[in-house]
Amino acid sequence: MYYTKQELSNNINDILKNKNIEINFLSKNVNETKWLAFNISKMLKKNDIVVLNGELGSGKTAFMQGVSKFFNLEDQICSPTFTIVNEYSTPLGYPIYHFDVYRLENEIDFIDQIGTDYFQNGICFIEWGNIIKKILPENTIYIDIAKDKEEYDTRHIHIWRK
Repeated sequence: MYYTKQELSNNINDILKNKNIEINFLSKNVNETKWLAFNISKMLKKNDIVVLNGELGSGKTAFMQGVSKFFNLEDQICSPTFTIVNEYSTPLGYPIYHFDVYRLENEIDFIDQIGTDYFQNGICFIEWGNIIKKILPENTIYIDIAKDKEEYDTRHIHIWRK
């Protein structure tokens, strides 16, 4: 079952507070993906971790554009493909960390090169986060984005947390 935009608008706060969540959302275009990210960002707080998984071109960057709009970082957000992590100051008193761990082999590489201190110091968005899944805290929010096979702009977005 897919939540509609209206259902998510009305319930996103309650949904994200639940420890065991599982939501499906059908994004019909890039603006709906950004809308979802913007609204999820409203609910995040320090120490929250959001993992973005999906093949190249699935919408992870569009999602981050929605995040950047909420935090007024629209001109700053860029993919940390080669630097692995970018840090952005926010008016909240703590930063946003944007990771791209695509080039890492596993969680050991992450610990050796980056470390896990970031997880306690701000909000973390981790693209390709399944690579380091073994070291992520239990309350991590996972967002899996998949392209629709028939509709070019449509994305199947699965949000879950255990």
